[in-house]
Amino acid sequence: MAQLIIFRHGQSVWNLENKFTGWVDVDLTEKGIQEAKNAGLKLKGYKFDYAYSSALQRAQKTLSLALETAGHAPIAPTYDAALNERMYGDLQGLNKADTAAKYGDEQVKIWRRSFDIAPPNGESLKDTAARVIPYFEKEIVPKLKAGKNVVIAAHGNSLRALIMYLEKMTPEQILQFEIGTAEPRLYELDNNMNVTTAKNL
Repeated sequence: MAQLIIFRHGQSVWNLENKFTGWVDVDLTEKGIQEAKNAGLKLKGYKFDYAYSSALQRAQKTLSLALETAGHAPIAPTYDAALNERMYGDLQGLNKADTAAKYGDEQVKIWRRSFDIAPPNGESLKDTAARVIPYFEKEIVPKLKAGKNVVIAAHGNSLRALIMYLEKMTPEQILQFEIGTAEPRLYELDNNMNVTTAKNL
């Protein structure tokens, strides 16, 4: 039975500044670095055959710090933009509170929390899922079916898309699902990719 562990990156500079980040390649804060190391402590004792992350440094650094803290043998990760955060389009770099003041709380909530409505020139969660899930099925599922253990460090919305797929959630259910920074979630999967265990570590 294969194990899959996923976790969101630690706090980023723009998380701290309450900005829409999306595909902007910002770094971790000191708190984010510590969160990544704390995730690593929870990964002690787990063995991974493959590691994946997005094309963005906040996820890559979180993965590297977590595996190093866990004392994991060196593993060459695969980085791919298919695992990137939602692209927030025209909202990227804007303060969330200022954006709500300009466009209204309700409009910003729709952009952030609807399944299929994208912000201007950006992606919806549905759009994000349309790149995350095919990549997962092509690149990662064959390894899991072969009994290999996989770890993925990515982003709140790319992981929402993946969790929705794995746990067979509705769009309404996944939009209510909160993903904390650097909190590992363990899945055990049978050979048909059915989840037998799903829990936060």
